[in-house]
Amino acid sequence: MRNPIQTAAAAFAALACLAGVSPPALAQNVLTHHNSPDRHGLYTVPGLTDAAAAGVHLDFKATLSGNVYAQPLYWKAAGKPGLVIVATESNLVYALNANSGAVVWRTQLAPSVPSGTLPCGDISPEGVTGTPVIDPASGRLYLDAMTIQGGSLPRHMIYALSLSDGSVVPHWPLNVDNAMAGRKAPFTSELQGERSALQFFKGKLYIAYGGRAGDCGSSTGAIYRGVTVEVTPSATPTLSGSWETRAARGGIWSQGGATSDGTSLFVTTGNTSGANTWGDGEAVIRLKPGLARSTDRADSFTPANWKDLDNQDADLGGTAAFPFSVKTGSATLNRLLALGKDGNAYLLNAVNLGGIGRELLTLKESNSQIVTAPAAYEGPRGTWVAFTNRNGLRCSGSSLTMLRITAQPDRLTSPWCAALSGAGSPIITTSNGLADPIVWVVGAEGDNELHGFDLANGKVLFNGGGTGMSGLHRFGTPIAANHHFYVAADNALYAFTF
Repeated sequence: MRNPIQTAAAAFAALACLAGVSPPALAQNVLTHHNSPDRHGLYTVPGLTDAAAAGVHLDFKATLSGNVYAQPLYWKAAGKPGLVIVATESNLVYALNANSGAVVWRTQLAPSVPSGTLPCGDISPEGVTGTPVIDPASGRLYLDAMTIQGGSLPRHMIYALSLSDGSVVPHWPLNVDNAMAGRKAPFTSELQGERSALQFFKGKLYIAYGGRAGDCGSSTGAIYRGVTVEVTPSATPTLSGSWETRAARGGIWSQGGATSDGTSLFVTTGNTSGANTWGDGEAVIRLKPGLARSTDRADSFTPANWKDLDNQDADLGGTAAFPFSVKTGSATLNRLLALGKDGNAYLLNAVNLGGIGRELLTLKESNSQIVTAPAAYEGPRGTWVAFTNRNGLRCSGSSLTMLRITAQPDRLTSPWCAALSGAGSPIITTSNGLADPIVWVVGAEGDNELHGFDLANGKVLFNGGGTGMSGLHRFGTPIAANHHFYVAADNALYAFTF
């Protein structure tokens, strides 16, 4: 028997066709983290029903060089084979044939940075950590790489590569330290980490920065801050805007980085230090093109206990806050969801974030930190959000947890959780944009297997298959493209089909 979500989705799709309205379109390429600027992690895979999920199997394994934290991307130009793009911490960027794993091109950027060169951190060497982004209009791949410059200087460099052959576009890369110094804005690469995905929004590039494991400062008293920069990718790239937390630290740590609802950008920040009045930490911040600072409380949210969160290192900014809509009757309400290291889910009004302590709802969802990117499905019965955590309230030990959000009145509920050995970042597939929603996640740093769950009830549809993957990190995120799942890990890309 089909579950209620599948039945409702099929009926909705049929009615949409009769009304001349198409369901969500099939995405040809995977251009950005979680497949869209809003970071929902939703993919359309024709034929991938609950029954077909049981037949998922490993198709091939491709060899890479370097550790991988960034999500892979998928690019297919007209008349050419599809490419899986993978960037590693060794500052190697690969384009692999999506059907075989053969190397189509391979580009070595400037040398990555050994951990001993930096005052703190847990990634060595440190190179490309945040997921790159593709601009389909120009056929370029943009990324931030931590590099050694001049023989000994650690520097964040923003690169543009041609997707046709991997060559560095003329006049790139952009040295972030130099560009920020030109704006008289604080930025020190030795202290600023970059684990967040890049965002391409209205023709501009946005890169978000936090710190590194250890929260270190320098002997000169410098310290990192939460920073977002705007880069205009003209013939000669320019840093056309920047935003930084007023208080020290307050890093932007989330995998998703800046999310977008099509009008604005949103970033989440972590704990600040030494702040007796709120200084942009533990917050959701709305940013607009140009990144000018807003003093309107509609453009920020922080919990009323932000100071306690600071003291506990319980960052609100462990995950990206993502926008979505909740339909109720003829109305559509714009909402935002943030998941914190304090284990709470915060539901916000995306139009008016409200300032200090003005969330719509708070729901305790975990006894441990929530730090991996969630995935969302907007269906006929509400918005469903899947995330992983190490110690859930409703499942003992590591688990995948599902939230359901409905409106009028706003409600947050948790329909189910399912045991999971490990904690990657989930994605959601449907067979036509609505029907057959399935949650997929890798057991990163656990069993290192790919798993599939029925979105409606948590029933296991695929349980790994004993593929023997290794080298997955807790931020590991699969993608769905070309009738495959692609999973990037240290020194390898795994491709599954069905």
